[in-house]
Amino acid sequence: MRKIKALFLVTMLALCCMVTACGKEDDGKIKVGVVNNPPSESGYREANVKDMEAVFSEANGYELKTFYSIKNDEQLQAAQGFITDGVDYLLISAAETTGWDEVLKKAKEAGIKVYLFDRMIDVDESLYEAAVVSDMAKEGETAVNWLLAQNLPEYKVIHIQGAMGSDAQIGRTGALDAQFASGKMKKVVQQTATWDEAEAKKIVEAVINSGEDFNVIYAENDGMAKGAVAALDEAGITHGTDGKVIVMGFDCNKWALRELLAGKWNYDGQCSPFQAKIISDLIKSGKAPASKKIINEEKGFDAKALTQSDIDTYGLGE
Repeated sequence: MRKIKALFLVTMLALCCMVTACGKEDDGKIKVGVVNNPPSESGYREANVKDMEAVFSEANGYELKTFYSIKNDEQLQAAQGFITDGVDYLLISAAETTGWDEVLKKAKEAGIKVYLFDRMIDVDESLYEAAVVSDMAKEGETAVNWLLAQNLPEYKVIHIQGAMGSDAQIGRTGALDAQFASGKMKKVVQQTATWDEAEAKKIVEAVINSGEDFNVIYAENDGMAKGAVAALDEAGITHGTDGKVIVMGFDCNKWALRELLAGKWNYDGQCSPFQAKIISDLIKSGKAPASKKIINEEKGFDAKALTQSDIDTYGLGE
């Protein structure tokens, strides 16, 4: 009888381990790990983070784990941690385009499917299911083409870059670099503010204090454009549709578009932060996407053509 009882207990313990993975109960939820930039990075990123957390919610059948950093090495460590934890899907908006090969290979070996969002990275496309992204190079081309269409007698540009090595920085820089190389535009300064408003203000203050002339500020996100404008205002330098300096930003936060509508800024490039539903639909369909790269359609806004309806439709935040 004791042998029978012992055998019964061993059998039940084995079944328990199979059903609950030795203490980790499988509740049927899809386990998703999201590696992203922090919401404090920008208004765009805040909207992006909220979108991800809303779509990949418990109510929608997901168990969500998140990690936020603007440092690539920290993101890589977090991704490795999610792989060790055994997530079903790994979603990545990388701080830098390089350094991801080994982590994504480990994810593939573990049977974890990877989706890129917001930004591309430099890896073989066999290592991810799909990339739901903005065309950052096109964003830069659209902005620079708009600037050329202003037909200024000369272009003296303060170029404030985002985090170096990120897909957004590389794309938004490329078209402007081509103009600098051709001699059509003069590079007064080209410096990263790492998406930070206060750093952007310091860059513009330094140029003002140097006495060098400029008539364009090309800032690679709205927050940095805001910091640049604060420096102009403190120095009494006019800007916008009737001012000396053309101000350009990216992301289309509502507050930034209101600056355009008021004529204080000149241009804002759209960058859609809403990729979560597209990825969720792909996950739940169980089918491979028709294309590895899914591009969000985006546009640029001119202060002279912008309407309140545009702000209501395309603006981010409040």
